[in-house]
Amino acid sequence: MTEKKQLQLTAEWVEFSATADDWDALGATELRKMLNHMHIIRAFEEEMLELDRQGLAHGPVHVSVGQEGAMVAAMSSLRTSDLVNGSHRGHHVFLGKCLNHVQPDGYDPGSDPIPDAFDNLVYRTMAEIMGLSPGYCEGRGGSMHLRWDEAGVIGTNAIVGGGVPLANGAAWSLQRDGEGDVAVTCFGDGSCHIGNVLESLNLAALYDLPICFLIENNHYAVSTTLEEEARETRMSSRGLAFGIPSFRVDGMDSVAVRMAMEHVVKLLREGKGPAVLELDVYRFYHHSGGLPGSAFGYRSKQEEQEARDRDAILRLENGLLERDWLTDNQLQSIKDNATACVRKASALLTEEVGGKRKIIDSLWPDVSFRDSGLRGDLSEFANIDFVEQETYDGTIQNVKFIETMAKGMVRRFETDDRYFVMGEDVHKLRGGTNGATKGIPERWPDRCVPTPIAEHGFVGLTGGVAMVGKYRPIVELMYPDFGLVAADQLFNQIAKARHMFGGHSSVPLVLRTKIALGSGYGSQHSMDPAGLFAMWPGWRIVAPSTPFDYVGLMNSALLCEDPVMVIEHVELYNTKGPGTEGDYDYYIPLGKAKVVRPGKAMTILTYLTMVDKAVRAADQLGIDAEVIDLRSLDRGSLDWETIGESVRKTNHVVMLEQGPLTTSYGAMLTDELQRRFFDYLDHPVQRIHGGEASPSVSKVLERAAFVGDEEIVAGLQRMLADQGQQPAAAD
Repeated sequence: MTEKKQLQLTAEWVEFSATADDWDALGATELRKMLNHMHIIRAFEEEMLELDRQGLAHGPVHVSVGQEGAMVAAMSSLRTSDLVNGSHRGHHVFLGKCLNHVQPDGYDPGSDPIPDAFDNLVYRTMAEIMGLSPGYCEGRGGSMHLRWDEAGVIGTNAIVGGGVPLANGAAWSLQRDGEGDVAVTCFGDGSCHIGNVLESLNLAALYDLPICFLIENNHYAVSTTLEEEARETRMSSRGLAFGIPSFRVDGMDSVAVRMAMEHVVKLLREGKGPAVLELDVYRFYHHSGGLPGSAFGYRSKQEEQEARDRDAILRLENGLLERDWLTDNQLQSIKDNATACVRKASALLTEEVGGKRKIIDSLWPDVSFRDSGLRGDLSEFANIDFVEQETYDGTIQNVKFIETMAKGMVRRFETDDRYFVMGEDVHKLRGGTNGATKGIPERWPDRCVPTPIAEHGFVGLTGGVAMVGKYRPIVELMYPDFGLVAADQLFNQIAKARHMFGGHSSVPLVLRTKIALGSGYGSQHSMDPAGLFAMWPGWRIVAPSTPFDYVGLMNSALLCEDPVMVIEHVELYNTKGPGTEGDYDYYIPLGKAKVVRPGKAMTILTYLTMVDKAVRAADQLGIDAEVIDLRSLDRGSLDWETIGESVRKTNHVVMLEQGPLTTSYGAMLTDELQRRFFDYLDHPVQRIHGGEASPSVSKVLERAAFVGDEEIVAGLQRMLADQGQQPAAAD
């Protein structure tokens, strides 16, 4: 007979329930405070539904009615310096954390009027949800993107589960601070089946992060029931697979939630994190708007009534009244004050015109604010003296590209302890898979962090670190194709964060990755990411083609308050080129192209390995071509002054890139060139690019897929033909 041995879990799994002693431990003052916060949020949400019904709340309104009791109890365990984020149903998360932040000392909700700080919080939150300029994000965030750094709310998130990796980054920052602060990420049962949440659970456990994964299990993902989502419907079980202590509690019992959360927070502050806490709750309304779920046929009126009978607010009210910790008059005062506070805010944002309620026109954001804050103003470079190779007053030598990269990174780690590098295999192989981290893990093992194969999780973590802003991550994607795995974090989160949250928050992150065209790695390891990333204006992109430029541009990327992708090329790693030996402290400006070969017959715009190839081809053909190394590729950093000066001189442009027609950077640039300089162009922009398909592994097919010397020569000959000249023969 086969022997069987029962395996034991490595982490505890516990369900909490409240007792009378827990009520006594919290006491009348704290419980009245919690009840007051619940009523403010309930009144706020009901008013938002009324505004929505009147067409005054643009976009979806995901209210938390029914769930606010649990969230208030959880948030009441935190201090301002603890960091919180949430999901699209995040009004209660935001208000719960912020109400604790602004709560005045000595305020008694049963007898005192609503404080001005509460009025202002409610007013600004309502304005934000309505898309108005007094809001915390000046109307850009709306219902689903609420952020207030001062209160420790680092942002709610419209992508289901999208904020969870970012919260890991917040926890990483707090762990390094060593002050005992914790992070909390709030999400629902629907998020528990998303890959980035599972990756984040693993990373949090791997790095012992002080984070609580707070799951609001309301039994429905829109209309899909919990039983239709998963076999194991107790969502806290998800933590056990990763060795994370996991807890479960009836979310309709706010005292039980408070005691459970206090237990979790104590673990985290003692360095015993992470933890999972599942709140079993119920949303009284449909996924969005003010109709019940029964109106859509996916749940019964009886089920909804039974849930309302268990309302956490009623439960707390009754418990306080039974203990004589609250009188009927005090309760009515709390309710009346909450309603008055919310309606006061609503009245300040709207007016009656012709018998109809409308938003006060002066509160709309000015349309000139549309693109403001897409990227920073680069004021961080105000005191930097930039240099170029031609103006550098030190010694220029012929140095190896990859060794210069590594030495430059070591120098930055010596001068600034905020930097750390994270990625797959960065700590081994004598500098990672390419040698770029050589010298770092030996001296700073805690700042050279290896990851499992979990791009979504670790890219999001570094994004969260950057959004908190105290530390400066360098994340390595072994191949840019892997970025498509992490696309939500790269594009929905990191790229959009500054603009989405009002243009005020910085995202200082450097993403290193390499183009591997020609290395035989095939379709899923060879892409040029420039065209894809250029579509997202939050990203800055640099592509250094010499060792000297790499150091100067990397230093600027690391100083920049925006996310910067630094594109490398495997073909350059083992080459030698102009650089310095011993000086790695200079800066080259972002947004500055470089004329590497002056000429008058045509302008060739290119980057990375194509720069030298373009120069060689022009020399071979004897063409008086001007070759410009773009260096900065993002739309906001393109050096139109240098480009324009050349175009007005030559009147002919060649856009040269190595990669395929698809995911092309040149397509964007060519469109912009022809719109900006149409009057100066004697012919359409000539494009030189690879084939339509991604490269294959076959050496012959791979070579046919991308641009090399032969294709460049042929392309330049086509341009000569367009000019009416006899194409020159290559040497």
